[in-house]
Amino acid sequence: LYTSALTHQRIPRIVELVKYVADQQSMRIQTSVLNELIRDAVSVNPPPSHRGKQLKIYFMTQADIRPPKFIIFVNDPELMHFSYLRFLENRLRESFGFEGTPLKLIVRGRKEEEDI
Repeated sequence: LYTSALTHQRIPRIVELVKYVADQQSMRIQTSVLNELIRDAVSVNPPPSHRGKQLKIYFMTQADIRPPKFIIFVNDPELMHFSYLRFLENRLRESFGFEGTPLKLIVRGRKEEEDI
């Protein structure tokens, strides 16, 4: 947002924009909605495999707000390529906005005995 203190151009919009960004940071998304987003993202663009091993995404949950932090549970965190993580972040932004706020995406593995 470009403003001018000299001509007072767009100064009133600053307060509106700050409130909008604060609302975006405070957004909490249910795990079921995030899992639906993951299912759709994987169907459109499946995760890449590496040396014959396929990345499996089990679920995603929101751990915190301000900044929004999401935890993605997978079979092997080493298989998550940075570009696929960026793809998931872009899908989050397309679906829920989060304009003006950083997103933290954390990838965690699950133990073999916890696999379903």
